[in-house]
Amino acid sequence: MSEYKKTENAKAELTCTLEGDAWKKAKDAAFRKLASKVEIKGFRKGQAPKNLAEKYISHNEVLIDAAESLAQGALDEAVKEHDLTLIDRPELKIDEMSDDKCVLTFVCPVLPDVEMGDYKELKYNLEKVKATKKEIDDQIADLLNRKADLELKEDGEVEDGDTTVIDFEGFLNDVAFEGGKGENYDLVIGSHSFIPGFEEQLIGMKPEETKDIMVTFPEDYQAENLKGKECRFTVTVHEIKKKVLPELNDDFVKELKYDNVNTVEELKNYTKENILKQKESEAKNKAENDLMDQLAEITKVEIPEVMLKSEIDSMIQNYESRLMQQGISLAQFLQITGQSVDELRESMKEDAGKRIRINLGLSEIARSEDVKVEQEDIDKEFENMSEMYGMPVDEIKKYVPEDTLKDDLRLQKALELLKK
Repeated sequence: MSEYKKTENAKAELTCTLEGDAWKKAKDAAFRKLASKVEIKGFRKGQAPKNLAEKYISHNEVLIDAAESLAQGALDEAVKEHDLTLIDRPELKIDEMSDDKCVLTFVCPVLPDVEMGDYKELKYNLEKVKATKKEIDDQIADLLNRKADLELKEDGEVEDGDTTVIDFEGFLNDVAFEGGKGENYDLVIGSHSFIPGFEEQLIGMKPEETKDIMVTFPEDYQAENLKGKECRFTVTVHEIKKKVLPELNDDFVKELKYDNVNTVEELKNYTKENILKQKESEAKNKAENDLMDQLAEITKVEIPEVMLKSEIDSMIQNYESRLMQQGISLAQFLQITGQSVDELRESMKEDAGKRIRINLGLSEIARSEDVKVEQEDIDKEFENMSEMYGMPVDEIKKYVPEDTLKDDLRLQKALELLKK
Protein backbone atom coordinates (compact mmCIF):
# COMPACT_ATOMS: atom_id res chain seq x y z
CA MET A 1 0.00 0.00 0.00
CA SER A 2 1.39 3.41 -0.89
CA GLU A 3 0.41 7.07 -1.02
CA TYR A 4 1.60 9.66 -3.52
CA LYS A 5 1.96 13.40 -2.86
CA LYS A 6 3.49 16.05 -5.15
CA THR A 7 5.49 18.42 -2.94
CA GLU A 8 7.07 20.84 -5.44
CA ASN A 9 8.09 21.06 -9.08
CA ALA A 10 9.92 17.83 -9.99
CA LYS A 11 9.64 16.50 -6.41
CA ALA A 12 7.17 14.03 -4.92
CA GLU A 13 6.80 11.80 -1.87
CA LEU A 14 5.87 8.13 -1.98
CA THR A 15 4.84 6.74 1.39
CA CYS A 16 4.80 2.95 1.71
CA THR A 17 3.48 0.95 4.68
CA LEU A 18 5.06 -2.47 5.26
CA GLU A 19 3.17 -4.83 7.59
CA GLY A 20 1.75 -8.33 7.96
CA ASP A 21 3.57 -11.45 6.74
CA ALA A 22 5.94 -9.51 4.47
CA TRP A 23 7.19 -7.40 7.37
CA LYS A 24 7.44 -10.43 9.73
CA LYS A 25 9.46 -12.45 7.16
CA ALA A 26 11.77 -9.48 6.55
CA LYS A 27 12.44 -9.14 10.31
CA ASP A 28 13.14 -12.88 10.67
CA ALA A 29 15.52 -12.81 7.71
CA ALA A 30 17.29 -9.73 9.10
CA PHE A 31 17.70 -11.40 12.49
CA ARG A 32 19.16 -14.57 10.93
CA LYS A 33 21.57 -12.49 8.87
CA LEU A 34 22.81 -10.55 11.89
CA ALA A 35 22.90 -13.65 14.11
CA SER A 36 25.14 -15.43 11.58
CA LYS A 37 27.83 -12.84 12.33
CA VAL A 38 27.60 -13.01 16.16
CA GLU A 39 30.43 -14.71 18.06
CA ILE A 40 29.48 -16.02 21.54
CA LYS A 41 31.90 -17.89 23.74
CA GLY A 42 31.19 -21.63 23.78
CA PHE A 43 29.41 -21.60 20.39
CA ARG A 44 30.61 -21.66 16.83
CA LYS A 45 30.06 -18.37 14.97
CA GLY A 46 26.37 -18.00 14.14
CA GLN A 47 25.35 -21.20 15.93
CA ALA A 48 24.19 -19.78 19.28
CA PRO A 49 20.50 -20.35 20.29
CA LYS A 50 18.09 -17.57 19.27
CA ASN A 51 17.24 -16.51 22.82
CA LEU A 52 20.95 -16.09 23.58
CA ALA A 53 21.80 -14.36 20.29
CA GLU A 54 19.01 -11.84 20.89
CA LYS A 55 21.00 -10.46 23.83
CA TYR A 56 23.84 -9.54 21.46
CA ILE A 57 21.77 -8.06 18.64
CA SER A 58 20.15 -4.63 18.68
CA HIS A 59 16.43 -4.92 17.97
CA ASN A 60 16.55 -1.54 16.25
CA GLU A 61 19.30 -2.83 13.98
CA VAL A 62 17.06 -5.78 13.00
CA LEU A 63 14.22 -3.41 12.13
CA ILE A 64 16.49 -1.13 10.05
CA ASP A 65 17.97 -4.10 8.17
CA ALA A 66 14.46 -5.46 7.48
CA ALA A 67 13.27 -2.06 6.25
CA GLU A 68 16.24 -1.68 3.91
CA SER A 69 15.72 -5.19 2.50
CA LEU A 70 12.13 -4.30 1.48
CA ALA A 71 12.77 -0.71 0.39
CA GLN A 72 13.65 -1.30 -3.28
CA GLY A 73 10.72 -3.65 -3.88
CA ALA A 74 8.33 -1.23 -2.15
CA LEU A 75 9.64 1.65 -4.27
CA ASP A 76 9.30 -0.32 -7.53
CA GLU A 77 5.70 -1.27 -6.74
CA ALA A 78 4.77 2.28 -5.74
CA VAL A 79 6.32 3.79 -8.87
CA LYS A 80 4.36 1.32 -11.00
CA GLU A 81 1.14 1.87 -9.02
CA HIS A 82 1.23 5.65 -9.50
CA ASP A 83 2.75 5.51 -13.01
CA LEU A 84 5.73 7.73 -12.15
CA THR A 85 8.94 8.43 -14.04
CA LEU A 86 11.91 8.99 -11.72
CA ILE A 87 14.72 11.19 -13.04
CA ASP A 88 17.21 10.42 -10.26
CA ARG A 89 17.69 8.16 -7.24
CA PRO A 90 15.17 8.93 -4.46
CA GLU A 91 16.05 9.71 -0.86
CA LEU A 92 14.76 7.20 1.72
CA LYS A 93 13.30 8.25 5.07
CA ILE A 94 12.01 5.82 7.74
CA ASP A 95 8.99 7.53 9.31
CA GLU A 96 7.86 4.74 11.64
CA MET A 97 9.32 1.40 12.64
CA SER A 98 7.95 -1.17 15.10
CA ASP A 99 7.31 -4.90 15.38
CA ASP A 100 3.91 -4.37 13.76
CA LYS A 101 4.80 -2.23 10.77
CA CYS A 102 7.27 0.03 9.01
CA VAL A 103 6.42 3.27 7.19
CA LEU A 104 8.89 4.40 4.52
CA THR A 105 8.82 7.68 2.61
CA PHE A 106 10.74 8.11 -0.62
CA VAL A 107 11.49 11.68 -1.66
CA CYS A 108 11.49 11.24 -5.45
CA PRO A 109 12.84 13.48 -8.21
CA VAL A 110 10.12 13.16 -10.89
CA LEU A 111 9.35 14.71 -14.26
CA PRO A 112 8.68 18.45 -13.84
CA ASP A 113 5.33 20.13 -14.44
CA VAL A 114 4.83 21.12 -18.08
CA GLU A 115 2.78 24.07 -19.28
CA MET A 116 1.81 23.49 -22.91
CA GLY A 117 0.63 26.03 -25.43
CA ASP A 118 -1.87 25.11 -28.14
CA TYR A 119 0.11 22.41 -29.94
CA LYS A 120 -2.72 21.86 -32.43
CA GLU A 121 -1.89 25.25 -33.96
CA LEU A 122 1.68 24.25 -34.83
CA LYS A 123 2.52 24.01 -38.52
CA TYR A 124 4.25 21.12 -40.28
CA ASN A 125 5.37 22.74 -43.51
CA LEU A 126 6.63 19.96 -45.78
CA GLU A 127 8.09 21.51 -48.90
CA LYS A 128 7.25 19.96 -52.25
CA VAL A 129 10.37 18.95 -54.17
CA LYS A 130 11.28 18.32 -57.78
CA ALA A 131 14.35 17.28 -59.77
CA THR A 132 15.27 19.71 -62.52
CA LYS A 133 16.81 18.73 -65.86
CA LYS A 134 19.98 20.63 -64.91
CA GLU A 135 20.33 18.70 -61.62
CA ILE A 136 19.92 15.39 -63.46
CA ASP A 137 22.42 16.42 -66.16
CA ASP A 138 24.90 17.68 -63.54
CA GLN A 139 24.78 14.40 -61.61
CA ILE A 140 25.32 12.36 -64.77
CA ALA A 141 28.17 14.69 -65.77
CA ASP A 142 29.73 14.14 -62.34
CA LEU A 143 29.38 10.37 -62.84
CA LEU A 144 31.13 10.60 -66.24
CA ASN A 145 33.84 12.71 -64.65
CA ARG A 146 34.45 10.08 -61.93
CA LYS A 147 34.64 7.33 -64.55
CA ALA A 148 37.03 9.31 -66.79
CA ASP A 149 40.46 8.03 -67.83
CA LEU A 150 43.66 10.08 -67.62
CA GLU A 151 45.55 10.33 -70.90
CA LEU A 152 49.15 11.57 -71.01
CA LYS A 153 49.62 14.76 -73.06
CA GLU A 154 52.93 14.36 -74.87
CA ASP A 155 52.74 17.90 -76.21
CA GLY A 156 50.57 20.83 -75.34
CA GLU A 157 50.37 22.78 -72.11
CA VAL A 158 48.60 22.74 -68.75
CA GLU A 159 44.90 23.55 -68.92
CA ASP A 160 42.20 23.89 -66.31
CA GLY A 161 41.03 20.40 -65.25
CA ASP A 162 44.32 18.67 -66.18
CA THR A 163 46.20 16.50 -63.69
CA THR A 164 49.84 17.55 -63.40
CA VAL A 165 52.80 15.72 -61.86
CA ILE A 166 55.02 18.39 -60.32
CA ASP A 167 58.02 19.11 -58.12
CA PHE A 168 57.75 22.23 -56.01
CA GLU A 169 59.63 24.05 -53.27
CA GLY A 170 58.55 27.14 -51.35
CA PHE A 171 60.77 30.03 -50.16
CA LEU A 172 60.10 32.82 -47.70
CA ASN A 173 62.58 35.67 -48.19
CA ASP A 174 64.60 33.26 -50.37
CA VAL A 175 64.88 30.73 -47.53
CA ALA A 176 63.17 27.33 -47.98
CA PHE A 177 60.52 26.78 -45.31
CA GLU A 178 59.49 23.54 -43.64
CA GLY A 179 56.64 21.63 -45.30
CA GLY A 180 56.93 23.60 -48.55
CA LYS A 181 58.55 20.92 -50.68
CA GLY A 182 57.09 18.06 -52.73
CA GLU A 183 58.24 15.71 -55.51
CA ASN A 184 56.19 13.91 -58.17
CA TYR A 185 53.06 15.35 -56.65
CA ASP A 186 49.73 14.81 -58.46
CA LEU A 187 47.85 18.11 -58.60
CA VAL A 188 44.50 18.56 -60.33
CA ILE A 189 44.30 22.09 -61.74
CA GLY A 190 41.08 23.68 -60.49
CA SER A 191 40.80 21.44 -57.41
CA HIS A 192 41.73 24.42 -55.17
CA SER A 193 43.75 22.09 -52.95
CA PHE A 194 46.76 24.44 -52.90
CA ILE A 195 47.20 28.05 -51.76
CA PRO A 196 44.91 30.42 -53.70
CA GLY A 197 46.65 31.55 -56.90
CA PHE A 198 49.05 28.57 -57.06
CA GLU A 199 47.18 26.35 -59.51
CA GLU A 200 46.12 29.17 -61.82
CA GLN A 201 49.77 30.13 -62.42
CA LEU A 202 50.60 26.65 -63.73
CA ILE A 203 48.19 27.04 -66.65
CA GLY A 204 50.16 27.35 -69.90
CA MET A 205 53.27 25.50 -68.62
CA LYS A 206 54.71 22.71 -70.77
CA PRO A 207 56.21 19.33 -69.80
CA GLU A 208 59.61 19.66 -68.02
CA GLU A 209 59.23 23.44 -67.79
CA THR A 210 60.34 25.13 -64.55
CA LYS A 211 58.83 28.36 -63.33
CA ASP A 212 58.84 30.62 -60.27
CA ILE A 213 55.42 31.74 -59.04
CA MET A 214 54.43 34.11 -56.24
CA VAL A 215 51.56 33.45 -53.83
CA THR A 216 50.30 35.07 -50.64
CA PHE A 217 49.30 32.79 -47.76
CA PRO A 218 45.87 33.44 -46.16
CA GLU A 219 45.71 35.33 -42.87
CA ASP A 220 44.14 32.29 -41.19
CA TYR A 221 46.79 29.81 -42.42
CA GLN A 222 47.72 27.22 -39.78
CA ALA A 223 51.49 27.88 -39.88
CA GLU A 224 52.07 31.04 -37.83
CA ASN A 225 55.24 32.04 -39.72
CA LEU A 226 53.44 32.01 -43.09
CA LYS A 227 50.20 33.84 -42.25
CA GLY A 228 49.63 36.65 -44.75
CA LYS A 229 53.18 36.29 -46.13
CA GLU A 230 54.11 36.46 -49.82
CA CYS A 231 56.25 33.47 -50.83
CA ARG A 232 57.97 32.20 -53.94
CA PHE A 233 57.49 28.65 -55.24
CA THR A 234 59.79 27.04 -57.79
CA VAL A 235 57.68 24.55 -59.76
CA THR A 236 58.66 21.97 -62.37
CA VAL A 237 55.96 20.24 -64.42
CA HIS A 238 56.94 16.66 -65.31
CA GLU A 239 53.71 15.29 -66.78
CA ILE A 240 50.38 16.63 -67.93
CA LYS A 241 47.40 14.27 -68.00
CA LYS A 242 44.14 15.14 -69.66
CA LYS A 243 40.86 13.75 -68.45
CA VAL A 244 39.06 11.77 -71.17
CA LEU A 245 35.37 11.34 -70.42
CA PRO A 246 33.58 8.14 -71.47
CA GLU A 247 30.80 8.47 -74.01
CA LEU A 248 27.31 8.50 -72.52
CA ASN A 249 25.61 5.57 -74.24
CA ASP A 250 23.83 2.33 -73.36
CA ASP A 251 27.11 0.38 -73.20
CA PHE A 252 28.47 2.79 -70.58
CA VAL A 253 25.24 2.47 -68.55
CA LYS A 254 25.40 -1.34 -68.61
CA GLU A 255 28.98 -1.22 -67.25
CA LEU A 256 27.67 0.62 -64.19
CA LYS A 257 25.72 -2.54 -63.24
CA TYR A 258 22.87 -0.67 -61.53
CA ASP A 259 19.82 -2.87 -60.91
CA ASN A 260 17.32 -2.65 -63.80
CA VAL A 261 19.22 0.27 -65.39
CA ASN A 262 20.48 -0.58 -68.88
CA THR A 263 19.85 2.45 -71.09
CA VAL A 264 20.65 6.17 -70.98
CA GLU A 265 16.97 6.96 -70.50
CA GLU A 266 16.76 4.53 -67.57
CA LEU A 267 19.89 6.12 -66.07
CA LYS A 268 18.24 9.53 -66.25
CA ASN A 269 15.11 8.19 -64.54
CA TYR A 270 17.24 6.42 -61.91
CA THR A 271 19.16 9.65 -61.26
CA LYS A 272 15.94 11.62 -61.03
CA GLU A 273 14.51 9.19 -58.45
CA ASN A 274 17.68 9.44 -56.34
CA ILE A 275 17.61 13.23 -56.43
CA LEU A 276 13.95 13.21 -55.39
CA LYS A 277 14.61 10.75 -52.53
CA GLN A 278 17.44 12.89 -51.20
CA LYS A 279 15.43 16.11 -51.50
CA GLU A 280 12.38 14.51 -49.87
CA SER A 281 14.53 13.31 -46.98
CA GLU A 282 16.06 16.78 -46.57
CA ALA A 283 12.63 18.43 -46.78
CA LYS A 284 11.25 16.03 -44.16
CA ASN A 285 14.18 16.69 -41.80
CA LYS A 286 13.79 20.45 -42.23
CA ALA A 287 10.02 20.33 -41.65
CA GLU A 288 10.48 18.16 -38.55
CA ASN A 289 13.22 20.41 -37.16
CA ASP A 290 11.04 23.49 -37.72
CA LEU A 291 8.13 21.74 -36.01
CA MET A 292 10.32 20.78 -33.05
CA ASP A 293 11.52 24.39 -32.77
CA GLN A 294 7.87 25.50 -32.58
CA LEU A 295 7.12 22.81 -29.97
CA ALA A 296 10.11 23.87 -27.84
CA GLU A 297 8.83 27.46 -27.92
CA ILE A 298 5.37 26.59 -26.55
CA THR A 299 6.61 24.08 -23.94
CA LYS A 300 7.17 25.95 -20.70
CA VAL A 301 8.95 24.00 -17.99
CA GLU A 302 11.36 24.56 -15.12
CA ILE A 303 14.06 21.99 -15.90
CA PRO A 304 15.68 20.36 -12.83
CA GLU A 305 19.48 20.54 -12.73
CA VAL A 306 19.80 16.75 -12.51
CA MET A 307 17.78 16.38 -15.72
CA LEU A 308 19.92 18.94 -17.55
CA LYS A 309 23.11 17.25 -16.34
CA SER A 310 21.89 13.86 -17.54
CA GLU A 311 21.04 15.21 -21.02
CA ILE A 312 24.44 16.91 -21.35
CA ASP A 313 26.14 13.66 -20.23
CA SER A 314 24.31 11.85 -23.05
CA MET A 315 25.27 14.53 -25.59
CA ILE A 316 28.93 14.36 -24.53
CA GLN A 317 28.88 10.57 -24.88
CA ASN A 318 27.40 10.76 -28.40
CA TYR A 319 29.85 13.50 -29.38
CA GLU A 320 32.76 11.40 -28.12
CA SER A 321 31.55 8.40 -30.18
CA ARG A 322 31.40 10.52 -33.35
CA LEU A 323 34.92 11.85 -32.70
CA MET A 324 36.26 8.31 -32.21
CA GLN A 325 34.81 7.31 -35.60
CA GLN A 326 37.07 10.02 -37.06
CA GLY A 327 40.05 8.70 -35.12
CA ILE A 328 40.09 11.54 -32.57
CA SER A 329 39.66 11.21 -28.81
CA LEU A 330 37.68 13.75 -26.79
CA ALA A 331 40.89 14.75 -24.99
CA GLN A 332 42.62 15.44 -28.33
CA PHE A 333 39.64 17.46 -29.57
CA LEU A 334 39.65 19.59 -26.41
CA GLN A 335 43.39 20.15 -26.78
CA ILE A 336 43.03 21.19 -30.45
CA THR A 337 40.14 23.58 -29.73
CA GLY A 338 41.64 24.89 -26.49
CA GLN A 339 38.46 24.04 -24.56
CA SER A 340 37.96 22.49 -21.17
CA VAL A 341 35.31 19.84 -20.49
CA ASP A 342 33.37 22.39 -18.44
CA GLU A 343 33.40 24.87 -21.34
CA LEU A 344 32.19 22.16 -23.74
CA ARG A 345 29.39 21.24 -21.34
CA GLU A 346 28.41 24.89 -20.97
CA SER A 347 28.24 25.29 -24.77
CA MET A 348 25.79 22.35 -24.89
CA LYS A 349 23.48 23.62 -22.15
CA GLU A 350 21.10 25.58 -24.39
CA ASP A 351 20.70 22.71 -26.86
CA ALA A 352 20.23 20.23 -23.99
CA GLY A 353 17.45 22.37 -22.52
CA LYS A 354 15.74 22.56 -25.90
CA ARG A 355 15.89 18.76 -26.33
CA ILE A 356 14.38 18.25 -22.90
CA ARG A 357 11.52 20.67 -23.63
CA ILE A 358 10.81 18.87 -26.92
CA ASN A 359 10.71 15.44 -25.26
CA LEU A 360 8.54 16.69 -22.41
CA GLY A 361 6.26 18.42 -24.93
CA LEU A 362 5.86 15.20 -26.92
CA SER A 363 5.21 13.27 -23.69
CA GLU A 364 2.49 15.74 -22.73
CA ILE A 365 0.90 15.42 -26.19
CA ALA A 366 1.04 11.61 -25.89
CA ARG A 367 -0.70 11.86 -22.51
CA SER A 368 -3.33 14.33 -23.73
CA GLU A 369 -4.09 12.29 -26.85
CA ASP A 370 -3.99 8.96 -24.98
CA VAL A 371 -1.31 7.57 -27.31
CA LYS A 372 -0.94 3.79 -26.95
CA VAL A 373 1.98 1.55 -27.90
CA GLU A 374 0.92 -2.05 -28.45
CA GLN A 375 3.16 -5.10 -28.07
CA GLU A 376 2.83 -5.56 -31.83
CA ASP A 377 4.45 -2.13 -32.35
CA ILE A 378 7.36 -3.06 -30.09
CA ASP A 379 7.92 -6.45 -31.75
CA LYS A 380 7.86 -4.86 -35.21
CA GLU A 381 10.41 -2.23 -34.21
CA PHE A 382 12.73 -4.91 -32.78
CA GLU A 383 12.44 -6.76 -36.11
CA ASN A 384 13.29 -3.55 -38.01
CA MET A 385 16.35 -3.02 -35.81
CA SER A 386 17.37 -6.64 -36.29
CA GLU A 387 17.28 -6.19 -40.06
CA MET A 388 19.06 -2.84 -39.93
CA TYR A 389 21.97 -3.99 -37.73
CA GLY A 390 22.14 -7.61 -38.89
CA MET A 391 21.69 -8.92 -35.34
CA PRO A 392 19.18 -11.37 -33.83
CA VAL A 393 16.31 -9.76 -31.93
CA ASP A 394 17.36 -11.45 -28.66
CA GLU A 395 20.81 -9.89 -29.00
CA ILE A 396 19.39 -6.41 -29.62
CA LYS A 397 17.17 -6.73 -26.53
CA LYS A 398 20.34 -6.99 -24.42
CA TYR A 399 21.23 -3.44 -25.44
CA VAL A 400 17.78 -1.88 -25.86
CA PRO A 401 15.38 -2.44 -22.94
CA GLU A 402 11.78 -2.97 -24.03
CA ASP A 403 10.52 -0.17 -21.76
CA THR A 404 12.97 2.28 -23.33
CA LEU A 405 11.88 1.29 -26.83
CA LYS A 406 8.22 1.60 -25.79
CA ASP A 407 8.82 5.16 -24.56
CA ASP A 408 10.62 6.07 -27.81
CA LEU A 409 7.77 4.68 -29.92
CA ARG A 410 5.24 6.60 -27.84
CA LEU A 411 7.08 9.86 -28.54
CA GLN A 412 7.35 8.97 -32.23
CA LYS A 413 3.60 8.38 -32.39
CA ALA A 414 3.05 11.74 -30.69
CA LEU A 415 5.24 13.37 -33.33
CA GLU A 416 3.24 11.77 -36.14
CA LEU A 417 0.04 13.09 -34.53
CA LEU A 418 1.60 16.54 -34.33
CA LYS A 419 2.46 16.46 -38.04
CA LYS A 420 -1.18 15.84 -38.89
